Amino acid sequence: MNLNQIHNVYFIGIGGIGMSALARYFKAIGKNVSGYDKTETELTKELNHLGINIHFEDKIDLIPAEYFAENTLVIITPAVPKTHSEWNYFLERDYEVKKRAEVLGIITKDTFCFAVAGTHGKTTTSGILGHILFESGVDVTAFVGGIVENYNSNLIGNGKTVTVVEADEFDRSFLHLYPNIACVTSMDADHLDIYGDKSAIEASFREFADKVEDKSNLFITKELPIKGVTCAVNEDADFMAFNIRISNSQYVFDVKTPSETLENIEFGLPGKHNLMNALMALAMAKTFGLPTEDIASALLSFKGIKRRFSYQIKTEKLVYIDDYAHHPTEINAIHQAVRELYPDKKVLAIFQPHLFSRTKDFADNFAQSLSAFDEVILLDIYPARELPMEGITSQWLLDKIHNNHKKLVSKKELVASILESDANVIVTIGAGDIGEMVSSIKKALNETL
Repeated sequence: MNLNQIHNVYFIGIGGIGMSALARYFKAIGKNVSGYDKTETELTKELNHLGINIHFEDKIDLIPAEYFAENTLVIITPAVPKTHSEWNYFLERDYEVKKRAEVLGIITKDTFCFAVAGTHGKTTTSGILGHILFESGVDVTAFVGGIVENYNSNLIGNGKTVTVVEADEFDRSFLHLYPNIACVTSMDADHLDIYGDKSAIEASFREFADKVEDKSNLFITKELPIKGVTCAVNEDADFMAFNIRISNSQYVFDVKTPSETLENIEFGLPGKHNLMNALMALAMAKTFGLPTEDIASALLSFKGIKRRFSYQIKTEKLVYIDDYAHHPTEINAIHQAVRELYPDKKVLAIFQPHLFSRTKDFADNFAQSLSAFDEVILLDIYPARELPMEGITSQWLLDKIHNNHKKLVSKKELVASILESDANVIVTIGAGDIGEMVSSIKKALNETL
């Protein structure tokens, strides 16, 4: 498919974080862009401000007339049900209908492509890498699975020669990509509704890794069963972060590379997991040939990703952090970072489980991760694309949590329940619509200060 011959791009599920980055990209290169989504969100409002028409009912007559022309590309997300009438309308009439991952593959095939894979850390690592390349003057476009604070966007740059993409393992999407340099940050079990078991996930990651022919351009964490350039924090590796200190609430560290030692690199995002993400991005940027001073300057100025350990309130009296974490490993990373920064404070975690299948598959791990906080509030499971499963509820998960200060509340009761707590540090956690509640929680907490 030749994208130069496409005039109109229509998105079914345009409000998704990955879909909206593509929508911004096609708008930026001069295509007509429009789309459908199930609900209005902050993301769809931002797209509206860019001049992108969006409707929220699955009705064919709401599609703008010009999108029925031959030179229209239709992009779908896997979250859309196969019964969707707009999708079926385009399919039945032999329009060019592609998955988001296929389109990313087409865009990146003729560029120098950095691909960031891993069960955890993809978004932050690709955001850091995109920022380093952009700040270093590289002709880059980075498609990020989160809103990068420095740009208030999930799209960095508008370059034509270099791309950065999140290599998403969901639905084996990353196998559509053509990476020149890649990394794999982690390979935990997840998406078992797609894969069945951990061995199938690992096989898929190995297939992705094999797409990088030169293994000196593939970066991995030490424990992974893949051949590549190793990265580690305080462990011997090809790229090793060591001599780690905290100064002015940010990390200062040194890096041993295969050829030299870089000293006093500064990075502001908390948590050992973020230090690893920064090291991965640094290793890829160094291998690409960027000067150390440009990389160091960009790491220092990187502000983070919205909903990734995102400070909402930060005072002596009260700290409120919001995070997208939806896997036990990610919740453990939040706990580690909070305890490192606030060792003597009482911490309340509010968690909205995401997907019935994920809750079922990792219930004991979720319970163990959440039990480590001083106080826990659970919301009902956010279903996303799934129908309920018998017996899989937040009450069932709550019963597994070993914590004397735990409760299940409705979204309507949430703000009042938070205000009842005497915790000094509050963390909202989850990938569902809990993110839409952050502003009201923040407002209520600010009124107590």
